[in-house]
Amino acid sequence: MADYKDVWVYVEHKEGAFTPMSYELFGIGQKLAADLGGNLCALVIAENTDELAKEAGYYGASKVYAVDGAPFKTFRPDAYAKAATTVMDKYKPDVVLYRATSQGADLSSACAATLETGIASDAIGLEIDAAKAVKVTRAAFGGSYLVGVVNTKAKPQLMTVRPKVFPMSERDTGKQAEVAKEAVAVAEGDLRTTILQFMKSEVTVNLVEADIIVSGGRGTGKPEGFNVLRELANTLGGALGASRAAVDSGWIPQEHQVGQTGKTVKPKIYIACGISGAIQHLAGMRTSDYIVAINKDSEAPIFKIASYGIVGDYNQVVPKLIDEFKKRLSR
Repeated sequence: MADYKDVWVYVEHKEGAFTPMSYELFGIGQKLAADLGGNLCALVIAENTDELAKEAGYYGASKVYAVDGAPFKTFRPDAYAKAATTVMDKYKPDVVLYRATSQGADLSSACAATLETGIASDAIGLEIDAAKAVKVTRAAFGGSYLVGVVNTKAKPQLMTVRPKVFPMSERDTGKQAEVAKEAVAVAEGDLRTTILQFMKSEVTVNLVEADIIVSGGRGTGKPEGFNVLRELANTLGGALGASRAAVDSGWIPQEHQVGQTGKTVKPKIYIACGISGAIQHLAGMRTSDYIVAINKDSEAPIFKIASYGIVGDYNQVVPKLIDEFKKRLSR
């Protein structure tokens, strides 16, 4: 049995189907476990955990704690919190990492309340300090300041981690994890919610996992301004993003919003068109590998963090980029 040394990663899924981003915390988890002298483990809760557990092993988990059962087909806070806290209380991990998503925030909060421990949310930096506690770095005041948080009062140490702030570990099908199946009884009558139906949004956009994002801001001037940006995104095989100002103006649905109150992204290329660079927007995309800024205002703050800057009207610049990319991509 673990004695407050192991690092666990909670693996998200949707009805048993996973994406690689479900395992993005295994890289930093491995480093934390090594510094603590413990093991990297995974916590998987699903109707059938076999494939999810196998994938966790491929990404570096040495052991997987798996809870199977029909009540866990889809995420429900009551059921998942009981399963998670039961297993955590039994094996006593030192650290449990969750993605800072709606599901991760929901489950981690419920676990913290039940286990009477602390929680640090939306981490952008993690390290083990001299006292063997995890020092969590998080952004405050829209990214204007960085704050260090340490839980010194209770174990386990729970934290949610902002998506895409740490590099993914390599998937290695030669690795295999030990799987411990844990039985947790959950009666439907004890649950306060029932999943009746999933309704798909008319807007389908996956900004978090996109390698290329083309975003528009207040400088687009109107809803039609996003037409040329969408064409550029499609040409590059990327996703279409937006600033809060554009969303609040009703020019584009909220699903496209990047920033403090939208999605946090880390694409390989982020092209910001007509975006001034307000702190709230930068908080959601400043860790992109390369940032290309297109703005008529040469003094716009976005240029201070841009890898490349183009001073000009996006209506003139973007069509030229589209033409040039189409030529080069057709070769």
